[in-house]
Amino acid sequence: MDSSTALLLEGGGLRGVYTTGVLRLFMDRGLFIPNVLGVSMGACNAANYISRQTERNEIVNVEFVNDPRYLSYARLLRGGDLFGMRFIFDAIPNRLVPFDYDAFLGNPARFWTVTTDCATGRAVYHEKSGWDRVETMTLLQASCSLPVLARPVPWTDPEGRVRLLMDGGIADPIPLDKSRALGFSRRVLVLTQPRGYRKGPTRGLWLVRLRHPRLQGLRAALAERHERYNALMDEIDALEARGEIFVIRPSSPLGVGRVERNKDVLRAVIRRGHDDAREKWGGLMDYLG
Repeated sequence: MDSSTALLLEGGGLRGVYTTGVLRLFMDRGLFIPNVLGVSMGACNAANYISRQTERNEIVNVEFVNDPRYLSYARLLRGGDLFGMRFIFDAIPNRLVPFDYDAFLGNPARFWTVTTDCATGRAVYHEKSGWDRVETMTLLQASCSLPVLARPVPWTDPEGRVRLLMDGGIADPIPLDKSRALGFSRRVLVLTQPRGYRKGPTRGLWLVRLRHPRLQGLRAALAERHERYNALMDEIDALEARGEIFVIRPSSPLGVGRVERNKDVLRAVIRRGHDDAREKWGGLMDYLG
């Protein structure tokens, strides 16, 4: 495929299984876009897309959802993480449902994930070039680490500085500007909210201050997040209307929040993503030329 084409994947916690269904159709039909930018859950979906593990997204995001090692409110109340990050980013990929690191790291497709620097509140973009196994899981975990529900993830940057990172969707929920800066002229977006959705101001900022008292940049980014997100959605709608981007998104709310433990509901959302992608297939092929 033309190297000027990029795939952009939104996050949204377990709402992101919608993207799992979309990418399943892409893989089943042999559509592998050579540049991928993923945020939060979108980055995890992207990793299995690049490693060509067709069923892995669904297995990981559905089969373990009622396992307390995966998700536990008791652990959160004890001061830990709602999602068991060590279980999700160590036990699962390294032992229980092995992630194909060799296929992922060896794939010439370019991949970026997005995180938020907790000190500055700004987005940090990480390209997989030069990653190893540890870096891969560290950055995927950081991109998925939600304030209050998780702790910041320490990461050593190329200059040797230790930076605390959290969910990429705080600073840049859909890296449209980054895709422009990289020179991609054709962009396929997979979003997890329907057309017309707009965010309200972040609630519970006092909880963020309580759980993360020293992370002022993170709090500032959260306070502005809804404005940034809504302006981005306005721009995406305008670009889509002019045929300058191609968007796949649910036609109505998915009925799934960031935390969902009903496996049947999650599987239904995956099917919706698969069905929506199938219905849009002809238009996507026309857009891609």
